[in-house]
Formats: sequence, structure tokens, C-alpha cells
Amino acid sequence: MATISTAQPDALAGITEEQIVDLDVRPILRKGGEPFSLIMDTVDQVPSGSVFRLRATFKPLPLFGVLKMKGWDHWIEFGIGDDWRIWFYRRQDFV
Repeated sequence: MATISTAQPDALAGITEEQIVDLDVRPILRKGGEPFSLIMDTVDQVPSGSVFRLRATFKPLPLFGVLKMKGWDHWIEFGIGDDWRIWFYRRQDFV
């Protein structure tokens, strides 16, 4: 299951580094840990008008549904093997 990239959503055009909250959970996952609480805590702290960029070792399908219920859309920037970059954004922040 490889996803090199899909078209970037218009909502993310022009995002600056200052608007990105990064979280890399790959080290936690590689050690067998569960980063769900850390992810949710981080998401809760993302300011309005900012995006959440997650690095993971797999495509986090269950997380997509959880965050969708909280008003977050996602875009997969890159995904191959154990290196996935997923952007989460609140569409209403970028209308």
C-alpha cells in the first residue's frame, strides 16, 4: 500500500512553517508504544489557523475517523513503507 502523494488541497496552499504543528511518533511506534494520547493532546493544542503534521510508521486509518468527528480533514503528503506524512487541517480555518 504505497501513496507517494496526492494533490495538495487548496486549503493548505500558502501555509507557512509557523502555522505547522509537527509531531513525529515514529520512534514511539518503532519501540512498540501507543502514541494516541500524545496525538490527541497535540491536536487539542493546535491554534486556529494552523495545521497538524503527523509522521507515522503506517497509514493511521482509525485516526482519520476520530479526527474527522472533531472537524479535521486530512491530506497524505507521502506514504511508503514505514514513513508516512499526514497533514490534518480544519477546513473552516482556511475558507
